[in-house]
Amino acid sequence: MSELTISADTQVTLHFAISLKGGHEVDSTFNKTPATFVVGDGNLLPGFEQALFGLKSGDEASLDIAPHQGFGQPNPDNVQRMSRATFDEDLSPGLMLSFADANGSELPGVVDRIDGDDVYVDFNHPLAGRDLVFKVAILAVNPAPNAVQ
Repeated sequence: MSELTISADTQVTLHFAISLKGGHEVDSTFNKTPATFVVGDGNLLPGFEQALFGLKSGDEASLDIAPHQGFGQPNPDNVQRMSRATFDEDLSPGLMLSFADANGSELPGVVDRIDGDDVYVDFNHPLAGRDLVFKVAILAVNPAPNAVQ
């Protein structure tokens, strides 16, 4: 009997680390509780999931993720001009701020630049346009709950 490999209709438990090309680690579960998800449930970006296909329990891999497989390319329309008077705090480029979207959900933005009374806030994902390395250690691959067998 062959071991189940990661594909549609599987539940995966793994440790992962996401790093920028060049080594800076952005996120990791290796010293925390492993992540468990069902392929296609939206917990992982499709490009990350596709890179895992074919791996099985016990496998370790380092996977290169191009921007189109990860967080996409930055969209210039996601940089918004706002009045400096809108802000109470001291501002500087690179400062991360939290805003509420139309539904009241938290929306992070990063001060891109300040030009006089105009503050340009970038609402693109911070990893948009970046080449990433996705290091994984697969702990378990099981049939997804409620999957048709």
